[in-house]
Amino acid sequence: MTVEIYTRSVLVNAGDLEIAAYLAQPVATGSYPAVVVLQEIFGVNMHIREVTERIARLGYVAIAPALFQRQAPNFEAGYTDEAMVTGRSYASQTTASQLLSDISATINYLKTLDSVKKERFGCIGFCYGGHVAYLAATLSEIATTASFYGAGIAMRTIGDGAPTITCTQDIKGTLYAFFGMADASIPVEQVDEIAAELQKYHIPHRVFRYDGADHGFFCDHRASYNSLAAIDAWEQVKYLLQTLTT
Repeated sequence: MTVEIYTRSVLVNAGDLEIAAYLAQPVATGSYPAVVVLQEIFGVNMHIREVTERIARLGYVAIAPALFQRQAPNFEAGYTDEAMVTGRSYASQTTASQLLSDISATINYLKTLDSVKKERFGCIGFCYGGHVAYLAATLSEIATTASFYGAGIAMRTIGDGAPTITCTQDIKGTLYAFFGMADASIPVEQVDEIAAELQKYHIPHRVFRYDGADHGFFCDHRASYNSLAAIDAWEQVKYLLQTLTT
């Protein structure tokens, strides 16, 4: 059943700045679980807005904050080589601590909405946002996380510090991680390392590996889109998000 939704642009107060965000939620009056959607290096572009809307149509309040607000307000781009260079430049200027602060501010904004259930929140991220989602899973309010092809989790953090994988023990809820086995940016050894670390610390999790799928396989705006992998991954995401309602 598809829920009727409406969308709007909002501003999230993050103390030292206001973060632009894309909000989608059901039209019907009610109290819904909320999900934070974390962008790729291409900004809160059409793909990220579409994912935000898809989640809202399942009966959630979904919000996509602009993670490059400090570096490039209103930045969004398509999937070109030039945009990739630009997006990577902006991503390299972000830090884990700032991103976690901005996501916490986004959650606090959601808590001000009458339409949001305040207890438990979900998080989903793609590419750069998939790495950020792994970090966000350490926040106490995040009960479910879907991390799609987050490159570098096993090797580095965003900004300075120990690799993000060292934060695994601090993950508070359930984490689903999605990887394409043809993704050269995330070697299978790194996927194995992430899976082992999640197992080591007894984090409720599932790691999905899609043979023949490349980086960005979930995005139907990219040449690397893989419909079989994307369809299965979406079913897994739906199952994960349903746990927010129980």
